[in-house]
Amino acid sequence: MKFLSQHKLLQIIDDDRIKAAIIAAEKQTSGEIRVSVARFFWGNVRRAAEKAFTRMGMRATRDRNGILFFIVPSRHAFAIIGDEGIHQKVGQDFWNELVVSIAKDFLAGKFNEGLLLGIAECGRLLAVHFPYQGEKDVNELPDDIDHGEKE
Repeated sequence: MKFLSQHKLLQIIDDDRIKAAIIAAEKQTSGEIRVSVARFFWGNVRRAAEKAFTRMGMRATRDRNGILFFIVPSRHAFAIIGDEGIHQKVGQDFWNELVVSIAKDFLAGKFNEGLLLGIAECGRLLAVHFPYQGEKDVNELPDDIDHGEKE
């Protein structure tokens, strides 16, 4: 990827497409999916993702079934954090496979494609373990993309 300013890197993520994918995925499940896009920083991406998970209230879901995609476009890095309710159902193998399936797109700078794939996969998985509850289902967390500062 050619050099892009910090502002342009953050604009690479198509918020409207990603939000639409989150909404579509959450129509299959009572689970919650969020995306956070971070500015450049030198620290540990996983630790920053865990801080974002807490800051964004991801542990506040009734069934502890939130998933966060934490993206650092300037470093071509990301982390995926699943809350304890979903992690207990799927185990570490699911997360490892998900990372492998979207890493190729992310490493090539195709962040939207990778996110769309990952969100769809998580929606399908969450639907198996946490099916949509119809009118009883409440959107517990916002679907907007978080463009918070580095964690």
